[in-house]
Amino acid sequence: MDNEFTHVPIIDIQALVFGEGDRNIVATQIGQACRECGFFYIVGHGVDEELQQRLERLSRQFFAQDLETKLKIRMALGGKAWRGYFPVGDELTSGKPDLKEGIYFGAELAEDHPLVKAGTPMHGSNLFPANIPLFRETVLEYMAAMTQLGYRLMAGIALSLGLEESYFADRYTSDPLTLFRIFNYPPDLSLPDNKARWGVGEHTDYGVLTILKQDDLGGLQVKSKSRWIAAPPVPGSFVCNIGDMLDRMTGGLYKSTPHRVQNQARSDRLSFPFFFDPNFDVEVKPIDLGNVIHQNQDERWDGANVHNFHGTYGDYVLSKVSKVFPELRRAVL
Repeated sequence: MDNEFTHVPIIDIQALVFGEGDRNIVATQIGQACRECGFFYIVGHGVDEELQQRLERLSRQFFAQDLETKLKIRMALGGKAWRGYFPVGDELTSGKPDLKEGIYFGAELAEDHPLVKAGTPMHGSNLFPANIPLFRETVLEYMAAMTQLGYRLMAGIALSLGLEESYFADRYTSDPLTLFRIFNYPPDLSLPDNKARWGVGEHTDYGVLTILKQDDLGGLQVKSKSRWIAAPPVPGSFVCNIGDMLDRMTGGLYKSTPHRVQNQARSDRLSFPFFFDPNFDVEVKPIDLGNVIHQNQDERWDGANVHNFHGTYGDYVLSKVSKVFPELRRAVL
């Protein structure tokens, strides 16, 4: 990172959501956060609190079940749609097993949808637990709310770059790839504190925008140059961060910042990341902002350079997710 930061800023986005107040002030704050740390909290987002509490309650109910029951919606049953449950240790980050379990969701598409009929990876129907009433409805309602919030935030990001607010919606997110995860991080009781195991290791997100709901336990850490900054829970907020494709689009002006998670509590930690990403088949190109590209591969743990990528977002995301679940790769891609 070009700038070392000490905390993640909090931004009230009511002007973007409700149209009350100065949208440009909010956009300026978002732009500063994207340049300086790539992360920011949002409050004033308008997402129903009861919906969030219901999502958390039903998720805890799901993860409290025995493994055999949870495996009834295992990812192997989701096929090319890349949906369903995975147990602790099945997901890899940089080749290392994560200390978490979770469920993958995406836009709910019927069998007759053109992308599903074409066998497009990561498109299809979701797998939901049949034994937990309202689980399906709650997840789909939450995803719909997050999708609308994603559009509003991307309008703010466009304004922060001096572009028309519909810039991304017109060019990149008319049919966004919306992915949602519910993660459960069990407590790490097996090792002493000086041998930490990561719930998810150091990584960046792939697309343009992530909107994260945390529970109240904490554990998220964001990289600031050579040190790590805690991003603890803030009541009534979501944590937002930008992904690799927005880094590429802005020539490195807005950086996809590495982050990681460690559950340091003695109980399960829930996390709800929602990924608002470009259309699957859109080619991701740099925006002409008159800025010099900020090469940052030396700063990344993996030595990668997102500015060297050429192709569609589908190409990029498939190259990434195929490394997360190697056993599923052959069946899906």
